[in-house]
Amino acid sequence: MSDTSAGIVPAKPKGWRLLKLALQTRKAATMLAFGFSSGLPYALLIGTLNAWLGEVKISLATIGVLSWIGLSYSFKFLWSPLVDRFELPFIGKLGRRKSWIMLCQAAMIAAFGGLAATDPTTNIGTFAIFAVIAAIASATQDVAVDAWRIDVADETTPVELLSSIYQLGYRIASIVGGALALVLAARMSWPMVYLLMAGLIAVMIFIAARAPDTERPPFTALHDALSRTGEITPRVRWIALTIVGISWVWALSSIGRFMTSMLEVLPPGAVRPSTSDFMKATGPWIVAATVLVPLIVAATVNWLKSHHAYVLAEPDTRHSTARTTMNHLYVALVAPLAELSARLGWGVLIVVGLILTYTLCYNVWAAFAFPFYLDFLHYSKDEVAFASKVFGIFMTIIGIGLGGYLFLRLGRLPTILIGAILPIFGNFVYADLAEGGAHIDAVADFLQLNTIAGWVGSDARMVRLLLAISGENISTGIAGAAFIAYLSGIVSKQYTAVQYALLSSLTFLIGSLGRGIAGEAFDSMGYATVFRYTAAVGLLAVVFVLLEWVRSAREIRRNDLKLGAL
Repeated sequence: MSDTSAGIVPAKPKGWRLLKLALQTRKAATMLAFGFSSGLPYALLIGTLNAWLGEVKISLATIGVLSWIGLSYSFKFLWSPLVDRFELPFIGKLGRRKSWIMLCQAAMIAAFGGLAATDPTTNIGTFAIFAVIAAIASATQDVAVDAWRIDVADETTPVELLSSIYQLGYRIASIVGGALALVLAARMSWPMVYLLMAGLIAVMIFIAARAPDTERPPFTALHDALSRTGEITPRVRWIALTIVGISWVWALSSIGRFMTSMLEVLPPGAVRPSTSDFMKATGPWIVAATVLVPLIVAATVNWLKSHHAYVLAEPDTRHSTARTTMNHLYVALVAPLAELSARLGWGVLIVVGLILTYTLCYNVWAAFAFPFYLDFLHYSKDEVAFASKVFGIFMTIIGIGLGGYLFLRLGRLPTILIGAILPIFGNFVYADLAEGGAHIDAVADFLQLNTIAGWVGSDARMVRLLLAISGENISTGIAGAAFIAYLSGIVSKQYTAVQYALLSSLTFLIGSLGRGIAGEAFDSMGYATVFRYTAAVGLLAVVFVLLEWVRSAREIRRNDLKLGAL
């Protein structure tokens, strides 16, 4: 009798065993390469690029605005229907998913080459264009890779195994694009580093060309559920989708126009606009356009269905390419929030508030970590590479493990609350580090860490950095594990993939927008002050977690009363 048939679930492979297993089959080995291809551009664009810009003395305000390229990863679900359905001309015959993957890889190679050929000190606008192209290509590749992983999974290589292998490749890439890139930059020019990284992506193209793929399904098979009796009519779906689409287009174009105004070459005597002023005037409207308007549209759709208004009286059997495209967009933008608001009622506002604020405390300043370590604290590239991208990753893994343990021991919401509180203290630790690290040194002396560091040839200054990174990465690891578990539990099984993609993208929205303000604030107020402000902002997440705790408790009581009545 097998372990599975006996009810014993085999332990998931980890570490070197997982790597060995990944190389045993074609699908698994390809998944490892795709994970690496996804993780490398993210590390190079969201973190390492800022180290380059900080070294050449680009202002933190400009770095903050340029970090908005990270919104590409937040909003990738917007164009996911195109990636899912559209067959690329010429190279589309290579495969349904891998044709998109190879196209994105080629675009990233060209964009990284453009970055290498552009001097950011004299042409930051062109530099930003190449960064945006690379970010959009990387985010689009992620859409295709995620779909490929689900499509090719089978009994021999189940999706759980492929997901673990993907994460392994992604983590390897984060070390290569972070630690190794910094080590190389200490010994050669930044353009040469990015050309070498583009060469690694070029290797991934050859692997992608040999990847297995799946057949393209007929478009008439898409979303039959939307054609059933009682569903909203296609005309109303078009109206709902148009309203949401206009809101998204306005929000993205507003961000794009402001980024252009911040990065373009100014005539003599002209003054760049203020990021803080833009966010005060337009930021709330951007959040309303991307969150509040879709929620209102979703609630309206639910109201119409519940009152049997504008619904199908009989199944709709008409099919067309335009109808299929509309269904894709509707399922990506409207249906997930419609289901969530129907299930949670007014509680959806608490859930969305929690999602928007939970990672805000540490996401806002994450893009400035390398300039902080390298240019403000004056650590070497080798020191930062080890502390942040090697030692720091191990601390994050410890935090993730602790988060899983606390989840099992304490339950969902207590762990989520701990995950909301700990990063606040992490920001105070970084404020202390920015002011010389007197309190961190006191802890190190108490634990005799400076003495131990002397034995291995290190010093108190390095201990100070490692302690700060330990506290930050462990706390954010706990928070991340708790938050992913929370999101996984709140989504509907009916819309698991698209709902999770939409909700998870909202976690980056406020943080990405806030980086523009943070960059300007770092320039004007200094690191320590901004760290304390972001710690105070973290209290918003604590409030929403407590509200969600109350909402969940009431929901449990209502369900118990219903069961008792039966």
